[in-house]
Amino acid sequence: MLRQRKSKRERGEARDQAMMRYKKQRQRNLLAKPGVHDFIVVLDHMKAGFNVAKIFRSAEAFGAHEIHLIDIGPFDPSPGKGAFKKVPARFYTSFDQSYQDLIRRGYRIVMLRGDCEQSLMRSALAGKTAFVLGHEEWGHSFDPGDYPEIECLGIPQFGQVESLNVAVAASIVMYEYVRQQPNRGGRP
Repeated sequence: MLRQRKSKRERGEARDQAMMRYKKQRQRNLLAKPGVHDFIVVLDHMKAGFNVAKIFRSAEAFGAHEIHLIDIGPFDPSPGKGAFKKVPARFYTSFDQSYQDLIRRGYRIVMLRGDCEQSLMRSALAGKTAFVLGHEEWGHSFDPGDYPEIECLGIPQFGQVESLNVAVAASIVMYEYVRQQPNRGGRP
């Protein structure tokens, strides 16, 4: 059965409802408490409507400390199933602002890219690690040469696709962190 296309008015109403949900959840986010683990996920200039809410959902499940959103506009939090109000969010207009905050707090910063030679699975992750995930099409907003301290890790792939979906990659890296830091979460 074919689904009928929504009218312009119906699309506008849906957009307005999503914006109201976003504003309500952003207010609730002010009360969010850091998760049981010390890792931070940095979302660098991602498309607001695609993967952000899904990454919040995984971050809540894996006990993330917080998420940094860099120049990401309002998004519909409903695909995150309430996680946006549970995982602390910090909003930045540039990557450098997030970077300076992470360095000040003693975080090891790792960017994920498909072309990195160092494998995530062969890297020991520090207790305080920040994972930087770039835009779904264009990657990171910064020149890695400007930040030589940032390490580059890749997720091993054996198929023919060029890359993983960023929400899937985020879930894999969070899982690997929790696997390597099992006692931080208080569960075996």
